[in-house]
Amino acid sequence: MVGLDPAFLAIVGLSLRVTLTAVLIAALIGLPLGAALALARFPGRAVVIVCLNALMGLPPVVAGLVVFLLLSRSGPLGPLGLLFTPTAMIVAQVILVVPIVIALTRQIVEDLWAEYRDHLRSVGLEGLRAIPTLLWDGRFALATALLAGFGRASAEVGAVLIVGGNIAGYTRTMTTAITLETSKGDLPLALGLGLVLIALTLAINAIAFGASRIGARYAG
Repeated sequence: MVGLDPAFLAIVGLSLRVTLTAVLIAALIGLPLGAALALARFPGRAVVIVCLNALMGLPPVVAGLVVFLLLSRSGPLGPLGLLFTPTAMIVAQVILVVPIVIALTRQIVEDLWAEYRDHLRSVGLEGLRAIPTLLWDGRFALATALLAGFGRASAEVGAVLIVGGNIAGYTRTMTTAITLETSKGDLPLALGLGLVLIALTLAINAIAFGASRIGARYAG
């Protein structure tokens, strides 16, 4: 850590790139879908909500296995050659994070709609047309949903190990490196990576919390 070893920095950099990309994609998918689910009324809606809540606890190894089967040579997406690449790791993490973002967004937007429904209807915002306004009004609370997704992705081991292969210098992340180095007995490297992972998580949460407090203050 002190000497800024290139291999060490490569592991940290890849972990951040994979995790942040996965959270960004999950946000683009999950925020509008969660808001739409909060406002929509259709047969079977309760079943969809229950399934989404259940998927929040989806075992990472199951998500990794699904992605592995899709991207393997005999799978439907095998010709793309994405298995054992950072892209495959991002896909696996997106599968894990999207249900969290959708479920938390649905609850936040549903609460906002119950509070501001009459006002929004009075200005002609109803149904899907109200989604942008509700997402903007709930942006500080929604940051918590994204942080929950980041925590899920950054701590993930099983799925990225299955689809990434833990290849040195290519698909080795902090969590998979910690697992490997601990099994090899290289505790200083494992401990260093663990400290960096904790520090990054704390830093990102602190920045998001500070931004939310400042934004809420200026928003009145």
